[in-house]
Amino acid sequence: MTRDFVASPDELASLAHRVLAGNWVEEERRGVPFAYTRPSPSRYPWQWYWDSCFAAVVWRRFDPARSRAELETLLSASRPDGFVGHTVFWERPVSLARRLFYNVASRSATMTATIQPPLLAWSWRIAVGDPAAEPRIVRHHEWLRGNRDLEGDGLLWLVQPDESGLDSSPKYDPVWSRRAHARAGFPFLVARNRRLGWDARRVREAGGPVLCEVVTNVLWGLARLAIGEPSITPALVDRLWDERLGLFLDEAQPGGLRPAVETWAALAPLALPDLPEPLGRRLVEEHLLDPKRFWLPLAPPSVSAAEPSFEPGRARGWARRYWRGPTWINAAWLLWMGMRRLGYLEQAGRVAMALAQAAGREGLREYYHPVTGAGLGATDFAWTTLAIEMADPDPSAARSYL
Repeated sequence: MTRDFVASPDELASLAHRVLAGNWVEEERRGVPFAYTRPSPSRYPWQWYWDSCFAAVVWRRFDPARSRAELETLLSASRPDGFVGHTVFWERPVSLARRLFYNVASRSATMTATIQPPLLAWSWRIAVGDPAAEPRIVRHHEWLRGNRDLEGDGLLWLVQPDESGLDSSPKYDPVWSRRAHARAGFPFLVARNRRLGWDARRVREAGGPVLCEVVTNVLWGLARLAIGEPSITPALVDRLWDERLGLFLDEAQPGGLRPAVETWAALAPLALPDLPEPLGRRLVEEHLLDPKRFWLPLAPPSVSAAEPSFEPGRARGWARRYWRGPTWINAAWLLWMGMRRLGYLEQAGRVAMALAQAAGREGLREYYHPVTGAGLGATDFAWTTLAIEMADPDPSAARSYL
């Protein structure tokens, strides 16, 4: 770190409120009102599913009505069958050039035909109320179970790496190879899946791959618990826990490939309140607290520092391979929850203070260099406001997310 400056909770809250308010947009499209927080107005102008869910969690501190409006805007975009897309194009359609990379059936599509980690019910529980009382969330869960639970055990399967939100993570390289995100062949993957309607069963029948991914299922598991559905944690442990390594690893089908690439995602089940304690302690003590891998000055890096693919990020410019080492605040928040639940309070406090220091010095950036704390990527990034959730924990919310 270049300067010993730590934003106080009040200063961090003021910064968070300013960024959320500056990113807020409220208009109408074809008679349908919408209101949401743009992830970063200069780079990400549309509504992204999980970005809005994270923003709604923080909005409850300043204006709970905006939390509800944010999540209801996502639901306003949903199809009658309950599908909600990864990105919703409220203000203008995707450009012709971006259509090569965006999962849209046509340029006139109002949202993508792919998903993101489905945490809407969990965010609703934290910021609004009982998600089971909202029929559109119930339908959303029905669509996910009917279309992405391919094995009947409650776990969801993905058809593309960007459906996880972790776009260019190196753990996807063995699965999609030259067609992985940010690789030259990615447009060909989009084009193939467009022909198959992004239907997970059709993709699997056509040779795949489809992927049972850890982070997506952790957030899906939290959403299920929030709405009162049975826990999928036992199924997650049964399918994705690697006892020898003490990590959770994805599974690709057909073939059963389990890429043993060490990323923060392998630790993400720490966020689950019913994760068996012995597994959680292994994740923390054998991996997260290792200073040669994840316990860097700004923990956790998105990829273990011991991995050959570790790329901590550039101080200047923008790299498309941005889930290959930089620290992301949403990832840190999820692991912080597990650390607190298991009693690692001092270590959780260190994570929170380091992130507050980086945010206070660098502003709310998209991600940060895990060693120097330099801010990287987009500026005024909405979900980085989650830093206040760690710096100033809300006891009332703790019942919902710890």
